[in-house]
Amino acid sequence: MHKLLKVVAATTCGLMLSSAAHAADYAVILKTLSNPFWVDMKAGIEQEAKTLGVSVDVFATSSEGDFQAQLQLFEDLTNKNYKGIAFAPLSAANLVVPAAKAYQKGIHLVNLDEKVDMDNLAKAKGNVEAFITTDNVAVGARGAQFIVDTLGATGGDVAIIEGKAGNASGEARKNGATSVFLSQKSVKLVASQPADWDRIKALDVATNVLQRNPDIKAFYCANDTMAMGVAQAVTNAGKKGKILVVGTDGIPEARKMVSEGSMTATVAQNPAEIGAKGLDLLVDSVKSGKIIPLGSEPKFELVDSVLVTK
Repeated sequence: MHKLLKVVAATTCGLMLSSAAHAADYAVILKTLSNPFWVDMKAGIEQEAKTLGVSVDVFATSSEGDFQAQLQLFEDLTNKNYKGIAFAPLSAANLVVPAAKAYQKGIHLVNLDEKVDMDNLAKAKGNVEAFITTDNVAVGARGAQFIVDTLGATGGDVAIIEGKAGNASGEARKNGATSVFLSQKSVKLVASQPADWDRIKALDVATNVLQRNPDIKAFYCANDTMAMGVAQAVTNAGKKGKILVVGTDGIPEARKMVSEGSMTATVAQNPAEIGAKGLDLLVDSVKSGKIIPLGSEPKFELVDSVLVTK
């Protein structure tokens, strides 16, 4: 049985999704609550719900790899009479079918963070009111540019630790960082490998990269969880403070490591703001009484990122 987590407003958590009637008009499906990024987004949603005077049920699967559980969750929620559902898909493809079904039932939809495959959603006769995320290409570019600027004219070898292959957010960050590194004569990109958002896997990948490239000067990591693993690999190699480690997301543990000097920097997103704005857009859409027509372009909003250093 797939484990599902539910949070109703700010009062209860860890409840199984049941067939009981709900009191909320809105539902939000996040990726997982085992990552501080999504915990922060949940908090932003709940706070905005209080501000707007609306009720919201927040759900998440137990891990970022349980695609089937998230699909099943979405399908279940479409039968519970919610007026609007905001969702952050685990992949571009896994929620296309339930999103189309929800749209056809007249449920207003807002897409958070990871962008759903809009071409296939249109083919399935569905659409979303809005898409809100961080500009992940800019996030990767910001992290890489910080590395380039910090290394200065001497430059050196650099590496990228990617997220899960095929994940749109991770691919965008990798592409942003790659474009900056390849545009600079002072740096050489010697490795770009996935570590699947996992700390232990990133430790292993970085250890191998360090063994093959003993002169490496910096790592850009597509999330902070992996960056913490990379930082451990750098420390294990006796090179703490000699190799730059830049992460992404600005989670509390990573910020602490930056302040302590174990990590060099993190490009912080604002998940609470993404969640809050997503709920705003969903509530506005429902209040308008009009569902977005098929083929119409959804609203597109970006929340900026910020570089966090010591």
